[in-house]
Amino acid sequence: MNKVGTGTEAVSAVAVAPVPAIRADALSKSYDPARPVLRDISLAIRPGERVALIGPNGSGKSTLLRCLIGLHAPSGGTLEVLGQPLHGHATRRARAHVRGRTGMVFQHHALVRRRVALSNVLHGLLHRPGGWRALSHQTAPSDWRARGMAALEAVGLADRALDRVDALSGGQQQRVAIARALVRDPEFLIADEPAASLDPAAGRDVMALFARLCAERGITLLYTSHDMAHARDYSDRIVALRDGQVQFDTPSHDLSAEHLQESFDG
Repeated sequence: MNKVGTGTEAVSAVAVAPVPAIRADALSKSYDPARPVLRDISLAIRPGERVALIGPNGSGKSTLLRCLIGLHAPSGGTLEVLGQPLHGHATRRARAHVRGRTGMVFQHHALVRRRVALSNVLHGLLHRPGGWRALSHQTAPSDWRARGMAALEAVGLADRALDRVDALSGGQQQRVAIARALVRDPEFLIADEPAASLDPAAGRDVMALFARLCAERGITLLYTSHDMAHARDYSDRIVALRDGQVQFDTPSHDLSAEHLQESFDG
């Protein structure tokens, strides 16, 4: 092996491929043995990669997301997320480890509308020891409040920290939800149709924010979308599911709008 000298140290000139953040091999999931939801899913996502997951309703997207965060155990195959095995007899500790390092954003925000933005952001820390203190910004420790404010600053809403969520626009509410995910310092972020409830301009803003923040922080991002422009413009790769199987897994820049639409039209 060739070595390149740097001072007194020798550094390998051969790049070592990073261990995938997510690796699934022959993954299957069935609630009824006669009707499998996922079949023979093989997938590897690199740390820091941004992946769009597309496919028609009923293709298995939501089930795959639930498996990836340890909510549903696979019926077959292997699954590792952030170095933790989630297949077979995966332990409760392994699932909790994955969830503690994962941020989640949903289509309908899941915010407490009568609480202020900062309190909602701090709800991302409820999983921590003493997490009851994150129920409100008034009971949270000062370092937690500082983290919450930094997350709101990252999404451009620091000036609305003490405004009730129900006084914010839909796009601003989704930014609060993003800040709630970011306050966890996640390694992996899952977004399930994050722009579906927003108008086109707000949807583009939210997706651009996701893509930028994840790239800046090295967060692995997996998001679902029925908007083919969002799937192509804000990801590095697109994975299409159909009938519980991977239809294609291709770099985003290699796919045309027509090719993407085929994943829905068949």
